[in-house]
Amino acid sequence: MLWKRLSWVNMVMIIVCEDNIMKQKMKVKFWGVRGSIPSPGMLTSKYGGNTPCVSIHLGEDKTLILDAGTGIRQLGKELEPVLTDIFLIVTHIHWDHIQGFPFFAPLFQKDRVIYVFPYQRGETMFNSLFVQMDGAHFPVTMDHIPSKCCLVTEDITVFMRQHGFYITRITNNHPGGAYGFRVENNGRSVVYITDNELFPPGGENSWNSFVDFCRDADLLIHDAQYTEQDMPYKHGWGHSLVEQAVGLAASAGVKHLVLFHHDPDRTDDELDLIQERTSREIGERGLDIRCSVAYEGLELEL
Repeated sequence: MLWKRLSWVNMVMIIVCEDNIMKQKMKVKFWGVRGSIPSPGMLTSKYGGNTPCVSIHLGEDKTLILDAGTGIRQLGKELEPVLTDIFLIVTHIHWDHIQGFPFFAPLFQKDRVIYVFPYQRGETMFNSLFVQMDGAHFPVTMDHIPSKCCLVTEDITVFMRQHGFYITRITNNHPGGAYGFRVENNGRSVVYITDNELFPPGGENSWNSFVDFCRDADLLIHDAQYTEQDMPYKHGWGHSLVEQAVGLAASAGVKHLVLFHHDPDRTDDELDLIQERTSREIGERGLDIRCSVAYEGLELEL
């Protein structure tokens, strides 16, 4: 009987803890917004030249990181003095989404716990975050990293729910494969779909599948690397037009759209024009959507 009582008390404590987590607000911050390759310089300083990295914070003690592009380096500096659980998910394993990982400061902190999820393609799991730290591509190997990096191979949705994040995923249309993720907490939702071609020559998921996945999201962060001028030369490369991202947000009833994964050749002035033109067109169509062009340092609270 004593064992049963202790189990019941523990169960109540877990339920109360999870309920408290679920009542916390999500804070979303952008650390890298550029696609394909870093593009530092005077022409990109306003929006930033780092490759993809977005963080979602639950209170002060849980940080979910989406992608480990070069933007993760600055995030690591901010997390270094903060005692927070870190969960890192990569959408896919192209270089621009993993190349910042070896420069992530918490990796070099003793007793720091970092949960990392390998990228799964079919029945095979890829662990490119660790593999690139092989002594040849990066001088420090994982054997010499003092932090406790936990490779989580169990179902991501089950594992993350235990930590307050309700996560679902969708297969993107992208050469080599990629995933989009929907993160929900306290009745609010963030959808992160980068490296996705909404109308590819051939793909795993249809327009309607993405509309359903994004339905009524509070925040949609979507690939918008190309403009009409880039097509048809880059058709099939796995990225969407700005106009297509807006159309998806409108069809899904999204409240706030953030245009993401900017082309490395897109200048600040050109992104300013995209912001101006897109906001004007949304207003002219009478759509109830807030639209932002992603920039490093952008913070949103849900």
